[in-house]
Amino acid sequence: MNDDGTSATPRIQVTVAAPADEVWRSLRDRGVIRQWHGWDAAELDAEIDSIYFTDVVEDAERRTLIANGGDRFEVRPHGSGARVTLTRAPLSGNPDWDAYYDEVTEGWTTFMHQLRFAVERQPGATRRTLLFSGPDAALEAVTGRLRLDGPVGAPPGTRYTATVAAQDIAGEVWFRSEHQLGVTVDEWGAGLLVVVGAQASGTGSTGASKVVLSTFGLPVEEFAELERQWADWWRGR
Repeated sequence: MNDDGTSATPRIQVTVAAPADEVWRSLRDRGVIRQWHGWDAAELDAEIDSIYFTDVVEDAERRTLIANGGDRFEVRPHGSGARVTLTRAPLSGNPDWDAYYDEVTEGWTTFMHQLRFAVERQPGATRRTLLFSGPDAALEAVTGRLRLDGPVGAPPGTRYTATVAAQDIAGEVWFRSEHQLGVTVDEWGAGLLVVVGAQASGTGSTGASKVVLSTFGLPVEEFAELERQWADWWRGR
């Protein structure tokens, strides 16, 4: 059972080096949510409004939010910072929706670590984010093609250098989960690169390979060139 008495479902936790009230604001301010949720897309604002502000259950005093769809967020003080816990809603029973359950869980994993990055490293900054996705693949296969073999086996905080999609980059390992690797990228403002590799599960859930590139403060021309380089690399991978 989960702490709230519901049946056990996937749980994602991140610890953020910021006061709990500041982290809670990251879940309740549309402008702040935009700096960590999702990626550049015409429908991003509508998606944020639907998930976080439509048919939700909010307890601001306890810093809890049940989002549209049933996923539950809690923000609690933790040491000198705050811990965010996201507890997934149960499976719906609709096989068409449930086929994407694991993929959505991986998406939330990405977003929670993007939240931490935005709060700790880029508070108040404007983000531009690219997404490239493909068929299911193991994480090691995706990081291998990206030549990120070193970071995938290193603990968070480890410095790295690599040549990825024809660009020399450097930074540190930000996080590692079962199916994801996140590394900071000094050259992107500094930014964050998240690599996802998840294969289809035996329960019918689909898998996916993805890379999510979050940049901060890049000039328009540099962002366009970054998008071109990665689009060319992704097509030819």
